[in-house]
Amino acid sequence: MGRRILIIDGHPDPEGGHLCHALVAAYRAGAEAAGHAVRQVDAARLDVPFVRSQEEWRLPTRQPVVAQAQADMVWAEHVVLVFPLWLGDMPAAMKHGLEHLSSGGAMIERDAAGRWHKKLSGRSARMIVTMGMPALIYRLFYFSHALRSLRRNILGFSGLSPVRESLFGNVEGPDRAAARARWIADVRHLGETAG
Repeated sequence: MGRRILIIDGHPDPEGGHLCHALVAAYRAGAEAAGHAVRQVDAARLDVPFVRSQEEWRLPTRQPVVAQAQADMVWAEHVVLVFPLWLGDMPAAMKHGLEHLSSGGAMIERDAAGRWHKKLSGRSARMIVTMGMPALIYRLFYFSHALRSLRRNILGFSGLSPVRESLFGNVEGPDRAAARARWIADVRHLGETAG
C-alpha cells in the first residue's frame, strides 16, 4: 500500500520551466509510478491576500483554496517542500503559503491553558532546495540557517518528524545539464520510495 504524499511547490513563478518545477514533476512521477497517492499545492497559484495580523492567522480561513490545501496537509502522511533559495531564504510566495497553511489552527493549535498541540505528528517531511551557491558552502559556512529555521520553527513545531533535506547547489549555467539530469533522476527515486 502506497503512502499519501503532499508536494508543496514553493517556486514563485507560475509559468514553470525552472529546475524546481522539474524536480516537483520528477518526484510526483516517481511517487505515482510506485503507487503512492499524490496531491500538490503550488505556492505561486495561491491567489489570496497576505496574513496581516495574529488575529487573522488564528481565525479559520475563508479562502476555499487554502481550506483545500489545509485538508491536503492533514490527509498527507509525507510532505515534500520544493523551493529555490532566494536571498538566503525561501521565496516570499513559499512563506506566504505556509502562513496560510498554518492559519486557523490547521498545523498547530493552542488550547485554553496556553499549551501548543502539534497537529501533524506522525508525518514525515522532505525539503528539496535549489541554490546558486555550492550546497556544501551553504551547509558549512551558512549552517543551512533557513532550512534549520523551517525545520525547527514550522515543520517540527507542527509535529512533522523526521524532516530530511536534499540540497542542489551550483544550479545555474549551461554546463549544468548533466548535473540537472542526475538531480532529476535522484528526486524521481525519492518519489518512488516516498523519501
